[in-house]
Amino acid sequence: MSMTFSGQVAMVTGAAAGIGRATALAFAAEGLKVVVADLDTAGGEGTVELIRAAGGDAVFVPCNVTREADVQQLMEQTISTYGRLDYAFNNAGIEIEKGKLAEGSEAEFDAIMGVNVKGVWLCMKHQLPLMLAQGGGAIVNTASVAGLGAAPKMSIYSASKHAVIGLTKSAAVEYAKKKIRVNAVCPAVIDTDMFRRAHEADPRKADFVATMHPVGRIGKVEEIASAVLYLCCDGAAFTTGHALAVDGGATAI
Repeated sequence: MSMTFSGQVAMVTGAAAGIGRATALAFAAEGLKVVVADLDTAGGEGTVELIRAAGGDAVFVPCNVTREADVQQLMEQTISTYGRLDYAFNNAGIEIEKGKLAEGSEAEFDAIMGVNVKGVWLCMKHQLPLMLAQGGGAIVNTASVAGLGAAPKMSIYSASKHAVIGLTKSAAVEYAKKKIRVNAVCPAVIDTDMFRRAHEADPRKADFVATMHPVGRIGKVEEIASAVLYLCCDGAAFTTGHALAVDGGATAI
């Protein structure tokens, strides 16, 4: 079923691969122009090539979401190229923890919080004025099921995703009457390059992860993309401040 979008331009950070790439492709398939942002130039340009090969319109902008100058440049290039910004999917994130809380390092904390929290904050900080100026828009931030509960041996990552949900809910309330909706998507374990690397390192542990989902499998990137597009589309006009779990039933246990 095709979704209905009133706007014309979507932005996706962390769009070089995985969930970000799948969502950029999904936006393009719905006829939207897509701004593809990532630190990975080859991957980002690859996403643009896939969109153009399918007849879509996209542009790649290199961006480190932890640097305000980069984020400002991303917004400026979006406006100079397409003239507006209707939908934003703030998806860039990292996950590097391997141990319990007391085993973590200050460097890990700063890196995870820098990308996952500061990056989302900076993007919204500069996306919101563009949407205010044009009279509305929709933003979706990537959180995680780890932001909805405990995540043993991933305490910093979990804290960062709780923070993303906090930013999402607060912004949603602040801008609700300005016709800007802000939601979060909370995936469980998804079949991405990150998961495949983990599977290669420890197949038994990775296979066990699938049993955590009542549906008996891990998720697909396209399933997260579908959730993001729903939260952006006109059919979700009454949905804001929501953290949508797309988790195969994991949080229902």
